[in-house]
Amino acid sequence: MSHKISDFEVQLTINPELFESQTQMKEKLYDFNHARPSQHALKAKLLGDILGSHNGANIVPPFYCDMGKNIHFAEGGFLNSGVTILDIAPVYFGRYVQIGPNVVISTAGHPLDIAERVLPLALGNPIHIGDSVWIGAGSVVVDGVTIGARSVIGAGSIVTKDIPEDCLAFGNPCKVIRKLEHGEVPSEAELYEMWKPMIELKL
Repeated sequence: MSHKISDFEVQLTINPELFESQTQMKEKLYDFNHARPSQHALKAKLLGDILGSHNGANIVPPFYCDMGKNIHFAEGGFLNSGVTILDIAPVYFGRYVQIGPNVVISTAGHPLDIAERVLPLALGNPIHIGDSVWIGAGSVVVDGVTIGARSVIGAGSIVTKDIPEDCLAFGNPCKVIRKLEHGEVPSEAELYEMWKPMIELKL
């Protein structure tokens, strides 16, 4: 979490062009969030227009974001209903992430000094979420955080600092509770066969 303007990698001037860009994104989000549940092809097309990299991620409406183009999925992934991503800066999701309902992922932040905070700037730092991470319902991930592959974030956590790989972490602030030991994961081919009926639905 950053405290002054110089801490932020992304610094955008708040102007009519930025406002218009975000308005256009809201129009696309409106169409996505109001599509009928059976309109899978339409929702997939809209996500392709909204996101920087879609790559088969399944997102349950309603879904909210700032820019859209700064959100990147490596492969697959599932976002439950009510997820909000403030993507002033990029958000990178690894393969097959699972994000619970009402999670907030916010690259945006503000300086603590009011002399800086009143300036017309939208500020942010990238967020990286590793392969097979699971973030529980109602959690908040703030700017600049990296969550390592295969880690689990407990519901309602406030993640303000990096979390290593293969950890169970939760709380406010979120802290590592213990290391996780995983069983043998099925091969890519085995997983594909297990999930094939759902993959072929092209949700």
